[in-house]
Amino acid sequence: MSRDVQVARPADPIQEVAARMGAGDFGFLPVSDGTALVGTITDRDIAVRGLGQGKPGSAPVSEVMTSTVTTVLDSDDLKSALDLMASARIRRLPVLDRHGNLVGVVSLGDLSARVKEKSVGETLETISRAG
Repeated sequence: MSRDVQVARPADPIQEVAARMGAGDFGFLPVSDGTALVGTITDRDIAVRGLGQGKPGSAPVSEVMTSTVTTVLDSDDLKSALDLMASARIRRLPVLDRHGNLVGVVSLGDLSARVKEKSVGETLETISRAG
């Protein structure tokens, strides 16, 4: 799990978020409003829901983010995270503590170092399968 996680805010301009993603070499940010996790945004969200639909770079994150967030608890085991990623067909999960606070993000790459390669490969195959 990555614990040093940057977040976007709903009012942040998508151009600013895209620049932060480029500078940090990542394509995913949790979106929080104060301490509440309210969504996630990916580089794909910016490209497809933002620029692809003619939104300007000044458009707020709230207009292109994914509002339905799948999360995992920091007390959950790794197999549970893999199963959740496979069933939800996602590659990254925000990790919350028991109080609902964001404590990190887990990705398939993080899990591949901890779980049998076959499990990660099967999860990636499930995630990548066409809808």
